[in-house]
Amino acid sequence: MKLKSKRIVITGGTSGVGYHLVKQLQLDNQVIVLARDQDKLEQLWKEFPEIVTLKVDLSQANQVNNVVKQLASQFSSIDVLINNAAIQNTATFLSNDFECQSIDDEINVNFRSICHLTYHLLPMLNNSLEGTILNINSALGLVPKTSSAVYCATKGALNIFSQSLQYQLENTPVSVLQAFLPLVDTAMTNERKGNKLDAATTSSKIIYGLKHKQQINDIGKVRLLRILLYIFPWLARKILRNY
Repeated sequence: MKLKSKRIVITGGTSGVGYHLVKQLQLDNQVIVLARDQDKLEQLWKEFPEIVTLKVDLSQANQVNNVVKQLASQFSSIDVLINNAAIQNTATFLSNDFECQSIDDEINVNFRSICHLTYHLLPMLNNSLEGTILNINSALGLVPKTSSAVYCATKGALNIFSQSLQYQLENTPVSVLQAFLPLVDTAMTNERKGNKLDAATTSSKIIYGLKHKQQINDIGKVRLLRILLYIFPWLARKILRNY
């Protein structure tokens, strides 16, 4: 895919990996950013005045439906949908600070909203010659860790959803891709130790996979994890348990 003069929708594009995707893709394309923080959206627009910004809280179904209507009223087609937004709560179910509401929030943002956006925007993606859905996943979608059980579950669900959706769309113009990320240096991982891949490099590798229509784009250490899962699955589980 030649990423030039494409209309690209990105969720969660105001910080981290999403911000760098916007920064790199807006140079030659029309980028539409969906995010929940109006101040950050305005700041992003001031930096990149050619982009379009739409405020939406992906944890709220009514807001997702409203933003889909806004997109449909403004554009007849979309070339790429990048489902990047995600939230992660690290407390375990046994923690005193665990909040039950976080379960719904994580499921809604990390999985439910993706299903809804995909369904409602599919007609617009079908109107493109190279319609593409790119779901940003995680190593934790392959092997879970001890904390963040709901986050891990949503990423596992996203993996299976993406594969099944690819089967459904194989006779249409729309492709379904996934990028599996290692530990990346973002606000979400500020308190995490260990080697982190920087967000700008991660975004460049994601875009490389998008250009080459890689159905599975294992980034950084995820490639090693995939090999371990095949040869020594017990070792992969042991390593990721305290990831």
